[in-house]
Amino acid sequence: MNPSARIGLTIGALGVVFGDIGTSPLYTMQVCLEWLGHRTDVTPSEGVLGILSLIFWSLFLVVSVKYLYYVTRADNHGEGGIFALLALIHASSETKAAAGKKRTSAVAILLILIGAALLYGDGVITPAISVLGAAEGFEAVSPLFRPFEFIGTMVNPIVWIACAILAGLFWFQHKGTKQIGGVFGPIMLVWFAVLAALGAWHIAQNPEVFRALHPKYGLALLEHSPRVVAALLGAVVLAITGAEALYADLGHFGRGSITFAWYGAAFPGLVLNYFGQGAYILSHPHSVENPFFVLAPAGVMRGALIGLSIAAAVIASQALISGAYSLTRQAIQLGYFPRLMIKYTNAEHSGQIYVPLVNTLLALGAILTVAAFGSSSHLAAAYGIAVTGTMAITTVAFFIVTRSNWNWPLWFTGPLCAFFLLIDLAFFLSNAHKIADGGWLPLAIGAALLAIMYTWKTGRTEIFQRVYGNNVTEAELTAIARSKHVTRVGGSAVFMVGSPNGTPIALLHHVKSNRALHQTVVLLSIMTEEVPTVPTSEQLTLNEVGEGIWRAVGHYGYMQSPNVAALMDEIKARHVPINPQATTYFFNREMIITGGNARMWEWQKSLYAFLGRNARPAKDYYQIPPSQIIEIGLPLQL
Repeated sequence: MNPSARIGLTIGALGVVFGDIGTSPLYTMQVCLEWLGHRTDVTPSEGVLGILSLIFWSLFLVVSVKYLYYVTRADNHGEGGIFALLALIHASSETKAAAGKKRTSAVAILLILIGAALLYGDGVITPAISVLGAAEGFEAVSPLFRPFEFIGTMVNPIVWIACAILAGLFWFQHKGTKQIGGVFGPIMLVWFAVLAALGAWHIAQNPEVFRALHPKYGLALLEHSPRVVAALLGAVVLAITGAEALYADLGHFGRGSITFAWYGAAFPGLVLNYFGQGAYILSHPHSVENPFFVLAPAGVMRGALIGLSIAAAVIASQALISGAYSLTRQAIQLGYFPRLMIKYTNAEHSGQIYVPLVNTLLALGAILTVAAFGSSSHLAAAYGIAVTGTMAITTVAFFIVTRSNWNWPLWFTGPLCAFFLLIDLAFFLSNAHKIADGGWLPLAIGAALLAIMYTWKTGRTEIFQRVYGNNVTEAELTAIARSKHVTRVGGSAVFMVGSPNGTPIALLHHVKSNRALHQTVVLLSIMTEEVPTVPTSEQLTLNEVGEGIWRAVGHYGYMQSPNVAALMDEIKARHVPINPQATTYFFNREMIITGGNARMWEWQKSLYAFLGRNARPAKDYYQIPPSQIIEIGLPLQL
């Protein structure tokens, strides 16, 4: 890769990958100081140095060592993220028939689904806390932005400003990230430069904060009672939220560019700023203002910092929103989520998508969250538990991959992953006390998403067994086509079939009702492979069954969306006598009836029926002209 391309990817990584973790200085030290303010057994100097030590070593061990050096190695053809781990584990389990390993794979898949569900909770809270934390900077500019009473009701201008920013951010999503993506990287580069400069300025006035690099100061704070330590770690963890994005966005920028961006800008900028805040606190121990915003001199410079903070918060939010879109598409492709409308916002980059329903739900969730909690310090009570839960699950899944896929020796990977898991669980358990204060919110969101994913996958499996359990063979199908009781009419027809070896029910119903079959029949299956993308040249396999019947299979990766129209053009190019513009497409329209003997709870059957009725029709998902479609009802009882 040439240097200019490397620089471009590195700057781009700053805008997308490090947006979330890059805005953590807005609120992390403030929340940590609230913990310190309740401690009478810790001197301010010991407390500040200990907090800085814990933040530094958390950034180094979790981000630099765990994610950058190890976890990012577990890529699936260049793609990262929790579903990439799922694909790797699933691919490994298919090659190993031992029952014990199958059970292990099933448990791992369930854990990964839990982690994916928790990421949606993070997708609601991250925009809320980032934008709210940035908007709170207005309080450092003028007292007019502080809460006031109006007709007997307390009004908080900051909440209204944050809600307005979020509403504008989510409204703009339909235009696509292409229009604003070009400025993400440069803005975040300026952001990290400002973080470093402000921090270095205050460190120069109180360089003793560098003593916090010694881990003894952090370990000293961990010698308190478990309850006290849990409250402390629950605040420190805010410094590493967003670390999962390093892995999730691996395919967009590559491991090398992400590493350069971290060590070249993000890591030094964050460390210098945190230590600069610590230096200011040591010099102004009685200050009650947010230690981040007071780093800049009052007046124009502080106002400019607030404006830059809001821009950085919007970028951090955009990264999580785009990640939710990508996560949803992957879940749909892997069969864990109902079909939804997906709009492509950039013809040159298939990864830039917009999912209207997900966007609406995230917008409502983020705005209501801001209105309900009112401040970033209160919202911090809900933040962290979903992130740390996902981080722990990633460690477990990574351990499985190192053993089953890479065959790393247990004596090495066991202690390594146990060390990572110890850190993850320490942060996760330290957030357990937050459940009653707001931590229930991301858990509730995650539980709802997990129920949907598990129910949809289970329901699809049951439906598949009912439709293709007693399947008509290809020999029987050609015998039906040759029958003198079946009239072959001119033209061509495409029957969508879920199994690459199955015969669609729609075809059998058509023949039974009309005693007719088109001269050219294509049985088309769309299969999602356990890879991010399938090259265009390998997306279609075509075989002739006989009697004018062809079987075609379209292969797509879980980061791709199928395009049946393009497949039909390729089928025609392979000399199949078919006219894509005049072809009729036949689909099953499933009508789910509950009360059957399916191995599902009754609430799952009802939920699946509801999801099925509201899922985007397959005919729309496959990008087929509506005028060429015929749907045949298929009642199925679960």
